[in-house]
Amino acid sequence: MKIRLVGIIMMSVLVTCGVAKCSDAKESNEWIQLFNGKNLDGWKVKFRGHDLGDNYLNTFRVEDGILKVSYDGYEKFDNKFGHLFHNKSFSNYVIRVEYRFVGDQVTGGPGWAFRNNGIMVHGQTPESMDKEQNFPNSIEIQLLGGGESDERSNGNLCTPGTHVVINGKLVKRHVINSNSKTYRGDKWVVLEAEVRGSKVIRHKLDGKTVLEYNKPQLNNGTLLEGGTISIQAESHPTEFRKIEIKLLK
Repeated sequence: MKIRLVGIIMMSVLVTCGVAKCSDAKESNEWIQLFNGKNLDGWKVKFRGHDLGDNYLNTFRVEDGILKVSYDGYEKFDNKFGHLFHNKSFSNYVIRVEYRFVGDQVTGGPGWAFRNNGIMVHGQTPESMDKEQNFPNSIEIQLLGGGESDERSNGNLCTPGTHVVINGKLVKRHVINSNSKTYRGDKWVVLEAEVRGSKVIRHKLDGKTVLEYNKPQLNNGTLLEGGTISIQAESHPTEFRKIEIKLLK
């Protein structure tokens, strides 16, 4: 993915909470529902090759209280990577999602995107993305499902335009695996992530930490203290019945 200077500059502004006024200035013991169970109010859509706000082929939709990433209007995927961005930025919080994969991957989707979605945190704004950009510069907490027999960890880390530090060493690998078990089938899964600015991010499944790292940063070394939250459309149908956060100091 090509990292544009304008995106880096806008990201640097975004993550400076004194300038961008990150929305989690006060800690809360209550879970805040980012998805209201009714519609896409409070969210923005951005698809590769399309203008901000163009919900290509009605991919993101709400039906029966479920937020769906659906491909029933597609003939083929054609690299139409999409993201649904919450319209507020956050810095210190716990995010919790309940999700599941359903049905078959759309024709033309890349092999790695089978049962693959993600929660993008510390992300750039959709307005700062290039029109042809596949993914926002961000930290991706991967939501992954295994096939019938293969082993595949869940809650992995993907780093579009970013790096992290693990055990004191800067890691530039694009994908970093967690130590989780394989999650199969169409059952609902609960994933949490504890996000504390640039200090630490922890991925959790079944209440256990499966991956931990710190100093999330852009490729140019700029530490990420906060940013947008988004979910993905990467070619496999996905359903979310809850997306919520708890603010931390």
